Amino acid sequence: MTPTAARYLYLTRHGQASADESTLTDAGRRQAALLGERLRGAPITAIHHGPLPRAEETARLVGEHLPGAPLLRSEPAGDYIPYLPRREELPPESADGTLARLDGFPAAERERGPGLAQEALARFTGTVQGDEPRHELLVTHNFLVGWLVRDALEAPAHRWLGLNHTNAGLTVIRYAPGRPPALLLYNDTGHLPAELRWTGFPPELHV
Repeated sequence: MTPTAARYLYLTRHGQASADESTLTDAGRRQAALLGERLRGAPITAIHHGPLPRAEETARLVGEHLPGAPLLRSEPAGDYIPYLPRREELPPESADGTLARLDGFPAAERERGPGLAQEALARFTGTVQGDEPRHELLVTHNFLVGWLVRDALEAPAHRWLGLNHTNAGLTVIRYAPGRPPALLLYNDTGHLPAELRWTGFPPELHV
């Protein structure tokens, strides 16, 4: 039998983006650099990132602090709706608003999303072959972070909704042989000064 080892998946949402999402803001670039400094010395062997400019730029800035870790562009690491909930899965009080909001996303994000979400689970989660643990960073978007955390917690598919991630926050999931996934960190912003925390969150969710 081929031996398996633990995978440590480091997850982050891209840094704060400009209004047209074509690049990072100055704050977003600072966020990415500070995350890179935090991860300096971590045994990360690869940096996966989505194809959109805000994720690619974040990955590049973080990667400047992680020499030797290649940047790997990945379609399943992109921005899309991972699962479209059924009305009966949602609280009755908010179901109409939630479904209307999701319906407002581009059709490609809604139609291709579930398939890409399954590809993301296959590519980025679970144990790895061999004797040595693997440490990988995934620079992605809010929805996919929620989807992967939901999966690690074995929550229903629709519960990616409500799992919000701040820009350049850090989440770490461990997949160890013979054990359930362990959420080691979630949305940690200890590397960011107060003025760079909570970007990407509506004001009512700031704490």
